[in-house]
Amino acid sequence: MPKLFITIILFTSLVFATSCGNKADEAGKTTEAKPEEEATAEHTNPNTATLTDEQIKSIGVELGVIEEKQLTAAVKANGVLKVPNQNKANVNSIYGGVIKSLLVQPGSHVSKGQTIATVANPEFIQAQSQYLGVMGKIAFAELEVKRQKELNAGNAGALKNLQSAETELRSLQTLRSTLAQQIQLMGINPARLSNGKLVSVLAVTSPISGVVSNVLVKMGSYVDVTTAVAEIVDNSQLHLDLFVYEKDLPKMKNNQVIHFTVTNNPGKEYDAQVFSLGSSFEGESKAVSIHAKVQGDKTGLIDGMNVTAIISLEQNTVPAVPNEAIVTVEGQDYIFVFREHHEDETHAGHGKDSLQQNEKDSLNHKEAETSTGENEKTFERIPVAKGTSDVGYTEITLLREIPKGAKIVTKGAFFVSAKMTNAGEGGHEH
Repeated sequence: MPKLFITIILFTSLVFATSCGNKADEAGKTTEAKPEEEATAEHTNPNTATLTDEQIKSIGVELGVIEEKQLTAAVKANGVLKVPNQNKANVNSIYGGVIKSLLVQPGSHVSKGQTIATVANPEFIQAQSQYLGVMGKIAFAELEVKRQKELNAGNAGALKNLQSAETELRSLQTLRSTLAQQIQLMGINPARLSNGKLVSVLAVTSPISGVVSNVLVKMGSYVDVTTAVAEIVDNSQLHLDLFVYEKDLPKMKNNQVIHFTVTNNPGKEYDAQVFSLGSSFEGESKAVSIHAKVQGDKTGLIDGMNVTAIISLEQNTVPAVPNEAIVTVEGQDYIFVFREHHEDETHAGHGKDSLQQNEKDSLNHKEAETSTGENEKTFERIPVAKGTSDVGYTEITLLREIPKGAKIVTKGAFFVSAKMTNAGEGGHEH
């Protein structure tokens, strides 16, 4: 075989061997890289955010603990302002007649007994005339009784005459009382009547103090006992009727404080105090009415206004955090717990790791810090359920257990959540 042909065969074999070796090395490297990538993916926790000290300082993250706070629980309810019927009045004339004068208009403040209108009727004089006539007959009847007693004392008169005189006197006295009461209902003092001073115009007076809400007659209108002259409301006795659902009823009791606002002026707050709890449901709503008396300034409040109220319950000592420590993501509330390096993997969804694994993770973390040259801190997102909010704090119930006394983010939780979201979108760096 020629030497040139042998040389070509040897060279081709050498090139082929070298090529296969390189491919094997690349395959080996690829094979060795896979476990590292799998480990990285294995230890990635989507509920954590890692921030450097510089980032923590720049966004103002502050740490604290879950505190035991005395918070006042409250129940929100809707209701309406009402004036009790005993503090409302329809003003009527006791006797029929024609309106001669109107002395008030809607919005006027009136006092109890104040004249708001006058009614004229010639028939008013008739009762007064009868009264004066009866008074004269009574005076004559009294003299007759006295005379009959004197005659009987001297055995000069008949007993039946004395008895007849006494019966007549009693009848006249009864008629006098009846007419006197009628005249008093007219607003006239019977003792001031005389033959030359009879009253033909009667005063219609207010039975309560309050504000005239409506005037229902005009000058010259004829009114009788069924005709209301005006309507008066005493707003100083405003009550608040709230509607509380069955589940909140056990929390209600007398003397609880209520803060409420009216629909047309939500910026001003008023106070009320519970004085009565309803004992039946309002229609088919499964709500029970709670009655409270409005206190303090009632300016701007009117019967029939709709209100939104907060009923303060008893103070309870509960676990709470500042309001800004809670973030809401897709309808779920969370807080952020600061995790020490050796705890990071424990709460990453892998269960309890062995001590050897923790030491390995801690070593890897230190190596990462050395390589980056920055001190990083890890925060884990923990789901919670919110409760009562008061004085800047909100009651929470942890939906996953955390170490006792664990530090949480009390300020800057929103930015930590944003950092975690950005890290999730852009990939987790190590």
